[in-house]
Amino acid sequence: MIEEVELDAAKAAVAANYYEDDIRTLDWKEHIRRRPGMYIGKLGDGTNSDDGIYVLLKEVLDNAIDEFMMGFGKQIDVTIEDGTVSVRDFGRGVPLGKVVDVASKMNTGGKYDSKAFKKSVGLNGVGIKAVNALSTFFEIQSVRDGELKHAIFSKGELTEETPVESTDMPNGTLVRFTPDPSIFRDYLYRDEFIEPLLKNYTFLNTGLNIVYNGRRFHSRNGLLDLLRENMTKEPLYPIIHLQGADIEVAITHANQYGEEYYSFVNGQHTTQGGTHLSAFKEAVSRTLKDFFGRNFEYSDIRNGIIAAVAVKVEEPVFESQTKTKLGSRDMGPDGPTIAKFIGDFIKKELDNYLHRNLEVADIILKKVQESERDRKAMAGITKKAREKAKQVNLHNKKLLDCRVHLNDVKGDDALKLASSIFITEGDSAAGSITKIRDVATQAVFSLRGKPLNTFGVTQKVLYENDEFNLLQAALNIEEGIDGLRYNNVIIATDADVDGMHIRLLMITFFLQFFPDLIKKGHVYVLQTPLFRVRNKKTSKRSGSRSKSPADDTVYCYSDEERVAAINRLGANAEITRFKGLGEISPEEFRAFIGPDMRVDRVTLRKEDAVAELLEFYMGKNTMERQSFIIDNLVVEDDTEIAI
Repeated sequence: MIEEVELDAAKAAVAANYYEDDIRTLDWKEHIRRRPGMYIGKLGDGTNSDDGIYVLLKEVLDNAIDEFMMGFGKQIDVTIEDGTVSVRDFGRGVPLGKVVDVASKMNTGGKYDSKAFKKSVGLNGVGIKAVNALSTFFEIQSVRDGELKHAIFSKGELTEETPVESTDMPNGTLVRFTPDPSIFRDYLYRDEFIEPLLKNYTFLNTGLNIVYNGRRFHSRNGLLDLLRENMTKEPLYPIIHLQGADIEVAITHANQYGEEYYSFVNGQHTTQGGTHLSAFKEAVSRTLKDFFGRNFEYSDIRNGIIAAVAVKVEEPVFESQTKTKLGSRDMGPDGPTIAKFIGDFIKKELDNYLHRNLEVADIILKKVQESERDRKAMAGITKKAREKAKQVNLHNKKLLDCRVHLNDVKGDDALKLASSIFITEGDSAAGSITKIRDVATQAVFSLRGKPLNTFGVTQKVLYENDEFNLLQAALNIEEGIDGLRYNNVIIATDADVDGMHIRLLMITFFLQFFPDLIKKGHVYVLQTPLFRVRNKKTSKRSGSRSKSPADDTVYCYSDEERVAAINRLGANAEITRFKGLGEISPEEFRAFIGPDMRVDRVTLRKEDAVAELLEFYMGKNTMERQSFIIDNLVVEDDTEIAI
């Protein structure tokens, strides 16, 4: 027996060795296609704003924006039709002899020389190559001074190249691409994510016109327009809008909890902030503290703040290829530190503004004092609540954690973006998800019964409520969402009336106390199937219902899908109505929380009139709401009533 074990160990050792033949050098496009997450973050199908297809679009747009920033071309035309994207700028055009190279040779570009692109977004010559490698069709066309050159690729391979020819078209570059459906399965570009992206570009580049599928986007007031577009509550005072060389800021406060920021570098939306946002927050807090001459806590000064900051940095260094977080410490090779540059600007300009607008200063002072009173009144409560949350989480009574988190300093970008927490309803649902989840990126938080209706309650009540106290501790958002541990907060409840009610209570909680969590696109609702339709003959022959072939088992998320499945299987159709997540076996659940997971993003926009909606549906107007429900009942048949 010992000899057999030793022999097996020897075989394993031989198998573990590697030699010269095992060493491979991947071609640039093969490396991108094998490891796309290194270049574009997560893949996805377009249902989330950070899915890869939007990163591809942004990489191409960034080049067009850089032309505008350098003073060339005032319009960018964007067209998306049948999954194919076209971006045409009217800048200088790529030098004709380098059209093929810039699209297919890594570390090739014009942005290494800061004279040509002083403060651009893309500096490493990778972005457009990633788009090329991840597209089944990629075309690049450049026009310079009456001459045109274009080339066509497929998955990074050059398939067609034309010689330089004469043209009467205006200068500029056209890039057209179709993402590879084998990588971005069933992808679909959605206007709800594209339009905010394009609007941000116009807010950051005053005077730029972007025409998207015939619609024109334009901004005259920069970050002032951006805040007006994104604020969902009225500002307490007129937005403070300050501009200088290489910096622009907009600041106000509202009667809402937490802090809400929009930060940008060279036109790039740094959704995870970075050195510039940290410097901005510090500078605003210190300036206001000095202006009032009070020993205010920075958290009190910033509670309810809504602000945006945009800076232009020479040769910026981002923490990943997706450029969502700035890592640079300096404004440029010969410039000051970012902290000093922003600090000096805010200290001078914001202080001057407050001295000239004392009525605004008075409103800010009252807001800060109100936040200070609330914090001191809750000091004892929050301390006890946090100690309790720490003890509960230490013993894993509520939270089954994952290994990779959004705020990890180290780790793969794609894994961080995939980090999720499922907020489940009861032990049975939590059990099914727990048994089949990806322990690397998926955590589970189990609710006990229906949570509190938080509409109209204070933070004091929030900390006194075990469910919400423990949940905000698990998410690590008590001090704001900078420390958020999971990119995706997914509400997973039963597809029945009780499940819907719990879902609404959870959304109300986030809207009331952490609206920026929703605005930043972190909150989702899990879709789970309402019906399972399968071939009962195949199921019986297999000897086990769970072993029915996939082609003969259809999970339906709506009545329309159920009817279609029944029509396909005919008289052999066997229908199961899922009433709760606990009824779905762990093996079945695997598909519902895997790569093809269906989720609905919870959104918050100015036009949603959320305050009025919450007041009506979650407020104390019980009789009015009851009358509304009765008046809107629709009887579908003898057994079902839908509202």
